[in-house]
Amino acid sequence: MPSSTSSSDTAGSDAVITSAFVPVRLTASDRPGVAQPVPVRDIPAQPWGAILAGMLVMLGIMLASWELYWRAYGVTPTYRNSDGQWLVQRRRIDAGEGDKTVLVGASRILFDTSLPVWEKVTGKRPIQLALEGTSPVPIMENLADDPNFTGRLVVDVSPDILFTGFTYRGSVLPYLRDQTPSQRIGDWLSTRFIEPFFAFYDPDYALSTVVRRQAWPDRPGLPNRLAVRRLAVHDEDRNTQMWDKVVNDPEYRALARRVWAQDFDSPNSVKRNADPEKAQKAIDEAISRATAAITKMRARGVRVLFLRPPSAGDYYAYEQRSFPRTKTWDVLLERTQTPGIHFEDYPELQGYELPEWSHLAPSEAERYTANYVPIVERMFAEMEAKPAPAR
Repeated sequence: MPSSTSSSDTAGSDAVITSAFVPVRLTASDRPGVAQPVPVRDIPAQPWGAILAGMLVMLGIMLASWELYWRAYGVTPTYRNSDGQWLVQRRRIDAGEGDKTVLVGASRILFDTSLPVWEKVTGKRPIQLALEGTSPVPIMENLADDPNFTGRLVVDVSPDILFTGFTYRGSVLPYLRDQTPSQRIGDWLSTRFIEPFFAFYDPDYALSTVVRRQAWPDRPGLPNRLAVRRLAVHDEDRNTQMWDKVVNDPEYRALARRVWAQDFDSPNSVKRNADPEKAQKAIDEAISRATAAITKMRARGVRVLFLRPPSAGDYYAYEQRSFPRTKTWDVLLERTQTPGIHFEDYPELQGYELPEWSHLAPSEAERYTANYVPIVERMFAEMEAKPAPAR
């Protein structure tokens, strides 16, 4: 017969019921008014040093394998173009560089402008604040509210971004306000000790991202969209150029084009508005907000210039259908009373290689920058020579 003994007579004791099989600890419900004792269990002696060393070796092997896999794919280390890296450049304005030329817009002015070439042409390096897939209007409003900014502003007009208000990188402005000291330290450590050395340390190669983009079966109600893949390499000051794999690998280049084509009149587009009335409302709102921001900046002497970089192929055809120049670009310049440089108006800004229809190849970006910066300088000089337009 199984027997049991109880030591619950003493309040607060480590009471147990001993059965023929296992000791069973009494719970608090078995002893009302008596605190549950903290369980104590002996930890058997183990070679903890060897276990730790083995774990570190395994971790090193896994990291090295992941790194070698992506390097074999053609990946090399590059800065991540993170929100923290953008903040470093934005804070330069408040640290005494507010009189410089600042570039805002989407990825075209980011990819297509070579900061070293700009510096070679003008003697001064601009501050690069463009964000891929993101309307420049919120950044213009942020600069308009900053009295430290008194320089010159070049605004990239990518029609399907600015005139829809699309903000893929909309997190940067809240991060500018809310970044914590620990996040700031983390961003600094990342740019100093991780990003320059590890190829796999890019969001496109995170394990979770790689798993998500596998060829899973379609699920009802969930659009099967291709995610934008890595297209660029970045320097620490956000000087950016197209990744050479997009230029030299036909399969990867075709993938990039398929990603863009998802927004060409597709019902699954994340940018296109099929309702003409709502689309026009978005255009009007973007222009109105840009006008208000420019008026604020102009009041303290800031000069603003719009830039329409080149596009090609099916991307250009899509822009012509959905955002015709007469209803977007021309209206923007008229309502803001701001000059602009449209690539269609200058022979020297045409005839470039755009591997995936939207951005210039690296060597072409250098040539394009060398050709468009003198036009920018000339137009700014003309603006400074005459009074600002009356509002």
